[in-house]
Amino acid sequence: MARSKIRQSEDRNQAEDGEQVVLVLQGGGALGSYQAGVFEALAEAGHDPDWIAGISIGAVNAALIAGNPPERRARRLREFWEQASSRVPFPSPFAEGWGRRVFNEAAAATVALTGIPGFFTPRLTPPWLALPGSPEAISLYDTGPLRQTLLDLVDFDLLNEGPTRFSVGAVNVLTGNFAYFDNRDRLIEPEHIMASGALPPGFPPVMIDGEPYWDGGIVSNTPLQYVLDERNGRPLLVFQVDLFSARGLMPRTLAEAAQREKDIRYSSRTRLNTDMQKRIEALEAAAARLADKLPEDLRDDPDVALLRANSCDSPVTILHLINRGEDYETQSKDYEFSRMTMEGHWQAGMHDVRRSFASPRWKKRHPHARGIATLDLA
Repeated sequence: MARSKIRQSEDRNQAEDGEQVVLVLQGGGALGSYQAGVFEALAEAGHDPDWIAGISIGAVNAALIAGNPPERRARRLREFWEQASSRVPFPSPFAEGWGRRVFNEAAAATVALTGIPGFFTPRLTPPWLALPGSPEAISLYDTGPLRQTLLDLVDFDLLNEGPTRFSVGAVNVLTGNFAYFDNRDRLIEPEHIMASGALPPGFPPVMIDGEPYWDGGIVSNTPLQYVLDERNGRPLLVFQVDLFSARGLMPRTLAEAAQREKDIRYSSRTRLNTDMQKRIEALEAAAARLADKLPEDLRDDPDVALLRANSCDSPVTILHLINRGEDYETQSKDYEFSRMTMEGHWQAGMHDVRRSFASPRWKKRHPHARGIATLDLA
């Protein structure tokens, strides 16, 4: 107990007083165990999130965290990921190189053919033989097992009524519009989490309030912009956990080209978005300074009032934690659920947090008055 108090006391130098801690979780299927490792390391350092926002597998991890008390969160994450990786529990005889790549491809093929316990199962009826418009006709897998898993591992009363804000994104199939399901304005049920991860054509859309929803990653694979748009004036400390890296090498083969395309598509250009937000806030600050220089008779002008109403001066610190690809990974890495790979991602997440926190730039960081500061220390 004494050690825990000391650690939390030391950590107050890291999470400044008044900062709202936000965990932002990108989608990425099997890569999501990286996020579990990140969370475990953050929890060890005393960074319990006030707000968790997720897309796809990030929504599932978010529910496992927000829907359990702090002392049970890491254990629930471990239960989910051990179940998800139970189809291929044995390790590869090769740690890396060509042999590991063959193992990973075989593991991914096993999942594609047989599904994942507690997550999804292959449909018995081929889509071309199913009734048009039915779930069987527009998807390859049944995600019913995921609903039961969520009910088993998530306390939905705690998720909805607890202190942690919870937000997950999905896209409306009919309108193409992005939507967020937030426990601050609605009752969250398993279907909201399943909708956020209903990636076609593998998974069927999930009906919510009479409307069909698909995976939010179709529009944006990270909920960072939602967090920035929804801030309420409090300083934010955002841990942005990305499962796909926007940066990479020039592909040499068709398989590498497919992997690189997927990385770019699902990375959602996180850095581009934060850079753009920085420019917007710089313009807002300039507009605010200009408004203060105006004569009294112009300060009540409607255009000035509009500029003031749409500016936000709460400071934001974003720590990027990005899953880096391995040489033996291929475009199947987001559905390669072997136990060995899962453990590797988990350990990588923990390592990146610890390395970031050991950085002098992190240790010496201090609150800034306004705007966005980004850190990539791993």
